[in-house]
Amino acid sequence: MAEKGRGAVGNREGRFESLRRETFDDGWLLDEEPPPPRETTVTAEAARSIISRNDSPDIPFRQSINPYKGCEHGCIYCFARPTHAYLNLSPGLDFETRLFYKPNAVDLLRQELARPGYQPLPINLGANTDPYQPIERGLKVTRGLLEVLRDCGHPVTVVTKSALVTRDLDLLADMARRGLAMVAISLTTLSAELKRKLEPRAPSHAARLRAMRELSNAGVPVAVLASPMIPFVNEAELEHLLEAGAAHGACMAGMIFLRLPHEVAPLFREWLAEHYPLKAAHVMSLVRQARGGKDYEARFGERFTGRGP
Repeated sequence: MAEKGRGAVGNREGRFESLRRETFDDGWLLDEEPPPPRETTVTAEAARSIISRNDSPDIPFRQSINPYKGCEHGCIYCFARPTHAYLNLSPGLDFETRLFYKPNAVDLLRQELARPGYQPLPINLGANTDPYQPIERGLKVTRGLLEVLRDCGHPVTVVTKSALVTRDLDLLADMARRGLAMVAISLTTLSAELKRKLEPRAPSHAARLRAMRELSNAGVPVAVLASPMIPFVNEAELEHLLEAGAAHGACMAGMIFLRLPHEVAPLFREWLAEHYPLKAAHVMSLVRQARGGKDYEARFGERFTGRGP
């Protein structure tokens, strides 16, 4: 049974855990009150370094910063969910409710940018979890990072599905005037009903479109990211998503096919069975047709697009 306001249906163990737990109803607790809503906890976790680097030919940036681990938006399709397994936590509900932030992120960034020989390639904020998820409103780690990048004249790209990004319009507009900033807004569906199931604690599509308009009006280049495209769930909306983005100032667009690495695949199948039981098998059949008969193909050149029609 899905919890209200949460994306994952269950809290299955990560792939590194040696124990497996299963809830079993023996019929003796029919009159027992349901458990209280799961609360969100936020823990400070000091980092040893702050800039991550990759050499993937599929990704248009080589450097990224993730201020947070876990994400309260609760998007069931999030490819970052398996990272919680490294913390001995579940990629399911734990990923949405047990969050971590890096209190020394800003100081580390200053130090890393000041190192001799540092190459100032663009830094992406939001490569894994959303840098503007709800806890950013109070913690302001992302804003602190942007302030450092602004002061250093360092290029930055931001990927988010949150309208909170407009809070930092003063920084982003200043950087954009110098050709140093752009923002990509993830827009998955224009259906409020589907949004509540697919990404329960993310802002509405209307709020995201308003944010795109505000950014664009302030001179910040904006992209609409139609991601992920899920067969027989939201893929029919692709043209409408692009049209809505363009109408609200987007000058670029991108699309990524549904990714189901590691624990995301069983979590997504549970979600389908809960919310769309009559078409769950067909959705997964279409996914596997695009993934060479598997739930997921991680090879470069295919992981973002799939194969076939």
